[in-house]
Amino acid sequence: MATDGQARRDGKGADWSDAFLEMMAVERSAAKNTLTAYARDLGDASGFLAGRGHDLAAASAEDVEAYFQDLGLRGLSPATASRRRAALRQFYRFALGEGWRQDDPSRRVDAPKKGRPLPKVLSRAEVEGLIAAAGARDGAGGLRLACMIELLYASGLRISELLALPLAHLIRDPAYLIVKGKGGKERLAPLNDAARTAVKAYLEVRPQHLPKPDKKGVQKDSPWLFPSRAAAGRLTARRMAQLLDEAAAGAGIDPQRVSPHVLRHAFATHLLEGGADLRAVQTLLGHADIATTQIYTHVAEDRLREVVQRNHPLARKDQG
Repeated sequence: MATDGQARRDGKGADWSDAFLEMMAVERSAAKNTLTAYARDLGDASGFLAGRGHDLAAASAEDVEAYFQDLGLRGLSPATASRRRAALRQFYRFALGEGWRQDDPSRRVDAPKKGRPLPKVLSRAEVEGLIAAAGARDGAGGLRLACMIELLYASGLRISELLALPLAHLIRDPAYLIVKGKGGKERLAPLNDAARTAVKAYLEVRPQHLPKPDKKGVQKDSPWLFPSRAAAGRLTARRMAQLLDEAAAGAGIDPQRVSPHVLRHAFATHLLEGGADLRAVQTLLGHADIATTQIYTHVAEDRLREVVQRNHPLARKDQG
């Protein structure tokens, strides 16, 4: 029988797996079959680790090494064993990037230690260029995309939170939103003037994105802020990611550097660069644990160090 502590670790590992699969679906546009395979592979690893008294969240390098060795002993095809190793490595790189772990146990034990990868962050100028490129698109589509980017960057929303916004929450030009995040927890998400202006402009053309009238010519409204004529009735995460890639290309930014989650990273990092309190950023992001938020301080410190080296007169003299 598992102890209470073990149960908590098991729950955390499952939460991390769900977050990883969500990222693969949203940011990598992974196909349904790919996601099913990843879920199966992580489940296989989780089952092996449970036999060693750990879960995905608490596994050590020795645990992962033992799992990799076990794959080779099972008589699996080389392709299957290789895919399962790759899935676990991607999972731990994701956990490392999110700041949930301080190490990557899927690396070889004797491999040289490297600094943990920091979240990809766009500069303020790049975010402005992204918004401008979105707004430059013709018609209602451009106004919708600019509005979505403004909301993501102004409020640090997750893509799932953005696409679930009801029209009723923004119809009266609020200064902030009440967002229901992970675990059903609610938090306040601020809206700056730029985001509110973008929402107003988008609402003027929103009817163009509503489902087509029925055979009787009746146009039905949608409860969602971002409706769609697709079967889902609202814009999907995959379609949003595709539109964001197009805006990135229009702004001269590598689309690989841009995703809805990267805009959330930019929101947090730029706040810290501007002097915001870490606890305040934690609240705005809806992080349960401040350790998850602390990774952004490393990004901000690196960016600020670059600014000093580039602009401080003594630093320029030293470089000369």
